[in-house]
Amino acid sequence: MTTAINWDELKRLASEVRQHAHAPYSQFRVGAALQAGGKTFVGCNVENASYPVGLCAERSALAAAIAAGCRDLEALVIAADRPITPCGMCRQALSEFTDELPIVMISDSLEAHATLSQIFPDPFEIG
Repeated sequence: MTTAINWDELKRLASEVRQHAHAPYSQFRVGAALQAGGKTFVGCNVENASYPVGLCAERSALAAAIAAGCRDLEALVIAADRPITPCGMCRQALSEFTDELPIVMISDSLEAHATLSQIFPDPFEIG
């Protein structure tokens, strides 16, 4: 049974958590709200002076979902200054669990829609 997706709530939460981002270097704050297993998990980007140590909002939300035992990804909203798609690392991380994840990318005035398979048609797989 698929859980209904409350897109308005996911958008609100992604926009809200975006304000908690730690982005002292880029000043580019990103928030993500991920629905998984009927529950909602949020994340924001956390930059670090050692660039690879930073964490994207999408992987932050994904880690929270996995830590809570939820692996059935249902929907993702990303909030930023402009609608942005997940980066390559986030696309690969999300693809581990699904390829048909609906994604809504928002800013204060714009909105874009895609599925993970549309923006990442050929993920790396072993075997």
